[in-house]
Amino acid sequence: MKIEVKVPALSESVAEATLLSWHKQPGEAVKRDETLVDIETDKVVLEVTAPADGVLQEITHGDGDVVNSEEVIAIIDSEGEAATPAAPAETAQNAPATKTTPAPADVVSLSPAARKLVVENNLDPARIHGTGRDNRITKADILEYLNARGGKSGRPQPVAEAPAPQASATATADGRLEKRVPMSRLRARVAERLKEAQNTAAILTTFNEVNMKPVMDLRSRYKDSFEKKHGTRLGFMSFFTRAVVEALKQFPVINASLDGQDIVYHGYYDIGIAVGSPRGLVVPILRDAEQMGFAEIEATIRDFGQRAQDGKLTLDELTGGTFSITNGGVFGSLLSTPILNPPQSAILGMHKIQERPVVENGEIVIRPIMYLALSYDHRIIDGKDAVLFLVAVKDALEDPARMLLEL
Repeated sequence: MKIEVKVPALSESVAEATLLSWHKQPGEAVKRDETLVDIETDKVVLEVTAPADGVLQEITHGDGDVVNSEEVIAIIDSEGEAATPAAPAETAQNAPATKTTPAPADVVSLSPAARKLVVENNLDPARIHGTGRDNRITKADILEYLNARGGKSGRPQPVAEAPAPQASATATADGRLEKRVPMSRLRARVAERLKEAQNTAAILTTFNEVNMKPVMDLRSRYKDSFEKKHGTRLGFMSFFTRAVVEALKQFPVINASLDGQDIVYHGYYDIGIAVGSPRGLVVPILRDAEQMGFAEIEATIRDFGQRAQDGKLTLDELTGGTFSITNGGVFGSLLSTPILNPPQSAILGMHKIQERPVVENGEIVIRPIMYLALSYDHRIIDGKDAVLFLVAVKDALEDPARMLLEL
């Protein structure tokens, strides 16, 4: 029975995806739920698994191909038998005398396209550094390796009709090396969206500063008992998330979005939390954050961070959001102007906490101060609302007991 392997159903905001690397080749046996290929969208990397046991009969799209939602990319024969590889001894005896057999390719993880180039160019894959997932050698790695060797290979002639290199190393006029690498789909989409935001929205940024001592004192006093009871650490993000939600309730236009000539006021608070990943910055969403307690917020954000590193975030978790928070302070940023995440109309930027002299009750004292930045779309948000919203966030953080008591 022939079974089609399709691209997973993508969300409405994701138009297409790119096949990264096949883990199986035609003729190989596959088992149900075994990973066949990795697919990259502009939001996340997905693993496409086998829908049934059988033999991978055909791959209709190779590494690097752009595919659409639910497009057929392979065929599995559920009643087929895997091809039996020839015995190593027989292969060596029957091989032409003019061609040496490279090191066993199955010892090194190769993508199908890379494996083809290894055979065509009589290369030893053990000598090539893999840059793919789990050090997998990709077609780009092979092409870069050949380019570094001046295009020379074990074959009498160079590779014919090879695709354009996905990555290339070149030398400048004075002999210094440069490496040209194409943008990933995620990076390209991020660039497109951010440039679109700059070209479309009337972006302004307002700043304020917050004395973090009350929050830090509260964390210090209760962090051990909090972790013991809830099984997660008490960080800063739960305080900022709750402060943002309370401020959004006071100024609903900050939580709104522009749809044509209409302003859409959202009656819920889906807060995007920017987290770093090996592929770049991603923004998973805390759904209905107004219904979440401190412990749930902390646990969810920690889970997001871990799964972002592992590439396990889902499309649904990265889609939507009515407001975002980004924390450049974890990287040492003292002050910045965050850019909007369309179609959202505002984003809060957190920064590094640094001790500074401030005046309290007529006296100069040292306090842990953080600069806050709110970027907003001036097309629908007036400066007054933006400033007062940021002041409300500041007030909530400087008196966190009010958040706990919902005052």
